[in-house]
Amino acid sequence: MEDDCRPLLNSEQTAESFSHRGSTDSLDFKNKRPFHVEPRNIVDDDPQERVSAEAAILNSRVHYYGRLTGSSDRLLSPPNHVIPGPEEIYIYSPLGTAFKVTGSDGAAKNPSIITIFAIWNTMMGTSILSIPWGIKQAGFTLGILILIVVGLLMLYCCYIVLKSPKAIPYLDTSEWEFPDVCRYYFGKFGQWSSLVFSMVSLIGAMVVYWVLMSNFLYNTGQFIYNYAHDVNVTDSEFGTNGSDPVICPYPNTDPGGNLTQSTVFLGGGNGTTGDSFERWWSKTNTIPLYLIILLLPLLCFRSASFFARFTFLGTISVIYLITLVTIKAARLGFHLEFHWFQPSQFYVPEFRLLFPQLTGVLTLAFFIHNCIITLMKNNKHQENNVRDLSVAYLLVGATYLYVGILIFAAFPSPPLTKDCIEANFLDNFPSNDVMVFVARSFLLFQMITVYPLLGYLVRVQMMGQLFGNHYPSFFHVLALNILIVGSGVLMAKFYPNIGSIIRFSGATCGLALVFVFPALVHMISQKRQGTLRWPSAVFHSFLMVLGVANLVAQFFM
Repeated sequence: MEDDCRPLLNSEQTAESFSHRGSTDSLDFKNKRPFHVEPRNIVDDDPQERVSAEAAILNSRVHYYGRLTGSSDRLLSPPNHVIPGPEEIYIYSPLGTAFKVTGSDGAAKNPSIITIFAIWNTMMGTSILSIPWGIKQAGFTLGILILIVVGLLMLYCCYIVLKSPKAIPYLDTSEWEFPDVCRYYFGKFGQWSSLVFSMVSLIGAMVVYWVLMSNFLYNTGQFIYNYAHDVNVTDSEFGTNGSDPVICPYPNTDPGGNLTQSTVFLGGGNGTTGDSFERWWSKTNTIPLYLIILLLPLLCFRSASFFARFTFLGTISVIYLITLVTIKAARLGFHLEFHWFQPSQFYVPEFRLLFPQLTGVLTLAFFIHNCIITLMKNNKHQENNVRDLSVAYLLVGATYLYVGILIFAAFPSPPLTKDCIEANFLDNFPSNDVMVFVARSFLLFQMITVYPLLGYLVRVQMMGQLFGNHYPSFFHVLALNILIVGSGVLMAKFYPNIGSIIRFSGATCGLALVFVFPALVHMISQKRQGTLRWPSAVFHSFLMVLGVANLVAQFFM
């Protein structure tokens, strides 16, 4: 009689039961017995509404299995199709009435179109600036094929991540994220390793942001200075003439070379003024230090809610970039010749051995695996999650293809060689280009607002795991922020190559969070369900090998 009075669903998870999540034999079935509703009045809009016949039958089944699970035989536990879904769950009152929980989240759910563009907007980051460079490194034809194939593989791995919590039986995983899934399958190692690789992706993005902000601030100041002092920026021998000039910053294809973007002639002033400006307004020596004054205090804010209001700027920036690319391509025209394996004077071959550089960039460009579960929780129609995720990836891939193909095809060859395409394609336009100046200004302001958000995510995840508090003290937060800012300053000064930074961070975080952990989780889940077959084992093992090869190859490029 005492057991009959106990609730058949206990949502509380004790620390002891959580520590045994890796073994299905250690589950406490009394704590996992399904919720049931007595066939009495259902309180909704009509207080006298009776429970339906279908619900009564469902209740009888659940009640029957609930009594059987008192046995020690695991086979007598209720199957998944008997347990009610979240939309069918009621709170049972001892007074004989069941109240359906509607909650306040129902009105906050997003339709599919909003969810799709939220994913698109989240994935559209700084990687879009490096896609043309990545296609150039791989070769035009091979680059397009790699972009499509990597996009499909990343979509499949993201699908595994999205479905992983629901594949865990007997536990309420509605609030779980992928690190929780990793902890369930791999224990503390899974939890901490997923945290480490997540930190690699976030801090890598912050380093890229610092390099780009230094770049954009430098070119913005250069534009304003030239305009205010009537400085005439002439076309150099490494640039094109016309209304839409394109430049080759490093004609010797050596980013560490001594050649600069263009030869700047100062008109209306003396050489001393120009030399003084260049000395105090240097892209690598002074600008990265100036940013510390602005951004280090912003990182120390206890809350980042103020900066979250400016996330819409990301969408505006991407739309403007697409518009800029379209206009430039229409004015410059297409310049393509196909040389399949051997380079020519102005063109790169269609297939190049440097293609792993593109795969590294794409791993970060398509990376959303560490937050896809959270994004999809707000989707109004959960049954459409897979479809909406696929459409979002299709839009992201189409955007990358559009920008990458147009910039590569429109790059004026001759007189310039395709090898001049920079890791930030905006660097292929002079600082006095008005449209590019607007794009840089947009991106600069957007990154200044997004950078504290990234720092907030790093702080919450790291401090929460180490100290159990998101803001243990001002000095803890300050020390963490100094390390993050210091890494950005050092990279902006000594190695301001965003293409290499993106590909290394993308390949590193992708190794665990994109390829290895999702593939292992999927195979372990199938093995426990008895559905693992050799084609699935071979394919998912191949995914893990691919992730390792992607990272290792970056060190040989």
